[in-house]
Amino acid sequence: MRILVVEDEKRLAEFIKNGLEEQKYSVDLAFDGEKAEFLAMTNEYDLIILDILLPQKNGWEVCESLRKAGMNVPILMLSALSEVSDKIRGLEKGADDYLAKPFVIAELVARVKALLRRSHRMSQSVIKIRNLELDISARKVRRAGREIQLTNKEFSLLEYLMMNKNRVITRTMISEHVWDIHFDAGSNVIDVIINFLRKKIEIEGEEKIIQTVRGAGYMIQDE
Repeated sequence: MRILVVEDEKRLAEFIKNGLEEQKYSVDLAFDGEKAEFLAMTNEYDLIILDILLPQKNGWEVCESLRKAGMNVPILMLSALSEVSDKIRGLEKGADDYLAKPFVIAELVARVKALLRRSHRMSQSVIKIRNLELDISARKVRRAGREIQLTNKEFSLLEYLMMNKNRVITRTMISEHVWDIHFDAGSNVIDVIINFLRKKIEIEGEEKIIQTVRGAGYMIQDE
């Protein structure tokens, strides 16, 4: 999953970014409202964490602008403004959740996971396709009961493919969801990661989980 963090306090922004990347999310940063709006309109994010007191354009304005543009991406507002009236204003502008500063990173991560589950209509945190299980909350993968150790990118890529089962996922779609804005879409990194992932999750004698759709991309097909 790819997340945009909008926070003008750079140390706090990096702290949030590190906490989310530990959970194997891909994270982009914006330090003002105008840049945040530009990135949100340009890229496809699964969730936006949005501070309110921002330079150039405040979080309320950014949130309202994105909603008027028809964007349904979940928005978690994060602010030192903790009065009930501030929370109500944020929700009325289109935010899905509101967390006051100071906060504990564990709570932020829990709220992020809850919003992502709701946005993807997931009633549980475990995705199962045949004998392959991916536990989003615990960040673990098992096949036929055997735990498989994956890198952050391998986990994120598998998660994205499994959440979009029976659908062809192009390299462009993968680069937009699994990597950040600094990713070179012209490189062969995606193919390399796919190969590493296959070696870890494939079982000899069983049908391959990740199918290559020639000239299009990749797909995980559920029987």
